[in-house]
Amino acid sequence: MVVGDIGDGKGGGGGGGVAAGPEGGGRVRGEPLVCYCEGHCPDDAYNGTCTARPGSQCFSAVEEVYNSETRKFEPERTYGCLPPEEQGLMQCKGYLVPHQVGKSIECCSSSNLCNKSLKPMYQPRSTVPPPPSYMLEEAIPYIVLISVTVVFFIVFLVIIACFYFRFKKREEEGRQSYLMNDHSNAYSVKSNNHLTDVIDASSGSGSGLLLLVKRTIAKQIQMEKLVGKGRYGEVWLANWKGENVAVKVFVTTEEASWFRETEIYRSVLMRHENILAFIAADIKGTGMWTQMLLITEYHELGSLHDYLKTTAVDPSALLTLAFSAASGLSHLHTEIFGTQGKQAIAHRDIKSKNILVKRNRECAIADFGLAVRYKSETNEIDIAANTRVGTRRYMAPEVLDESIDTKLFDAFKSADMYSMGLVFWEMCRRCATTRGSDKWNMQAEDYALPYHDVVPSDPSFEDMYEVVCIRKLRPVIPPRWNENEVLRTLSNLMQECWHQNPAARLTSLRVKKSLCKLKGDTGIKII
Repeated sequence: MVVGDIGDGKGGGGGGGVAAGPEGGGRVRGEPLVCYCEGHCPDDAYNGTCTARPGSQCFSAVEEVYNSETRKFEPERTYGCLPPEEQGLMQCKGYLVPHQVGKSIECCSSSNLCNKSLKPMYQPRSTVPPPPSYMLEEAIPYIVLISVTVVFFIVFLVIIACFYFRFKKREEEGRQSYLMNDHSNAYSVKSNNHLTDVIDASSGSGSGLLLLVKRTIAKQIQMEKLVGKGRYGEVWLANWKGENVAVKVFVTTEEASWFRETEIYRSVLMRHENILAFIAADIKGTGMWTQMLLITEYHELGSLHDYLKTTAVDPSALLTLAFSAASGLSHLHTEIFGTQGKQAIAHRDIKSKNILVKRNRECAIADFGLAVRYKSETNEIDIAANTRVGTRRYMAPEVLDESIDTKLFDAFKSADMYSMGLVFWEMCRRCATTRGSDKWNMQAEDYALPYHDVVPSDPSFEDMYEVVCIRKLRPVIPPRWNENEVLRTLSNLMQECWHQNPAARLTSLRVKKSLCKLKGDTGIKII
C-alpha cells in the first residue's frame, strides 16, 4: 500500500518544491490535488478527474458486486477523491473493511492521478453472503407467492379440521340425546347389577327411564342369534353384561320409526308391566355403514303370534293374555295429569306380532314406530313424519276408506280397539275347552290370522277394503265359544271392539274393567 504525505510547505527542501508521483510527474506544493475518477466522478460522469478538497486524498477501491446474469459476485473497481471527513474512519487499509458489501480501499496524495495505479487487494469470498437488497427485490414475488400458498393451505386444513370436529360433536350429541341418560330421570348402572335390577329401577316419578353408562352401550353388546326379521329390520338375541337382551336393528330407511319409538319410550310414566321394558337406544357404525339399535328386555316365548301357533291355552290362561293386553293398551291410551304427567298415546299398529308373551304368560305391547301422542294442553296430536302405515289386515274400516278424522285423537284410539278385537279373536281360537261332560275331550281351532278365509296371505288395500268396508265382513265366531263363559264374554267384547261405527266401539279401559269383573265372577286368578 502506498500512502503519500500531504504537502503543507513544511517538508524537507522548503516551499515551492515538486513531489514526484508514481506517474513520473509531480505537482507544486499548495496546489489542489487532482485525482483520477471512475464510478465516483462529479456530476455522475463516467470517468475523468476530480479535484480533492484541501486535506483530502485520492483513493482506489474494489468491492464485490452481484451479477444477476451470472448469479455470481464479481469485483468492481472505482476511483475518486476521498472526502477529508472519511479519512478518520481508517478506511485506507488495503483490505476488506466492514461495509454492508465487502470493500478494500487504498489512498494516496503524493502526486496528481496517483490513485490510477493503485490496485487494492481483493480476495473472493469463501462463503456465499446474504443476497443484497436487489436480489431480495427480485425474489419478493416468489416469496409472496409461496407465503400465500402456505397460508392458504394452512387455512384449508383448519377449515377441514373444524368441519370434522363439528361433525363428530354433532354425532356425539345425537348419540347422547338418543341414549336414555337424562339426569332428571336416570340411574347409574353398576357393572355388577343384574338386568332385572336395572329394569326395575324407578326415578320416583314413575317414568323408569334409565341412565346408561356414558360410553355407548352398542360397544358393550354381543349379538348372539337372529330371532326375527321384518320390514323394519331384524331382532337379535344379544348379551349385555351377562344378561339376555333383545336388540332391534333398524334398516337405514326406517330411521323415522326408530326415532319415534325412542321418543315414545322416553315419555314420562311410560313404564308398565304390560309394555315392553325399554333399556336404551343407540347408533352404531362407521363411515361405511350405520345401524340404529333399540335395546329392550328379551322374552324367549316370542310374539303372541308365534306363541299361539304352537300353544293351546285353557280359559284361565286366555283370560290372563286378554286382560294383560287390554291393561297395556289402556295404559297407553290414558293420559296421566300432574307435574310430570303422561301424554295419551295411540299405538296405530296393534297386531299379534307386536305383542310379546312374557315368562309369566302375560302380554307386553311392543313396536311404537307408528305411535302418536296427544297434547291436551294445546289440543295437538303429535304425528311423526313416517312413511310407514299400519298392517293392512288389522286396519279399521275408517282407515281403509280414509274417512278417519286425523285431527281427533279419539279416532286413533278407536282404530286401536278395532285391531285389539281381532287379536282377541286370535286368542280365543287357541283356547281349548271340553265338549260336554268329557273333560278329556278338549277342542281348539287351529291358529289363523283374521280374515284368513276371505283374503290372500298378503292382502292389498283393495282386498281389505272390499271385505271390511264394502261387504262389512268380520271373523267367524264358532258356536262352541258360547259354551264357555270366558270365551262367550270375550266374543261379545271383540264384536263391540270391531263395530263398523268407531264411536260405538268399547274403550280400552272399559274392556279392562269388563275382564277384571269376569275374573271375579269366575273366580279365575289372573297372574
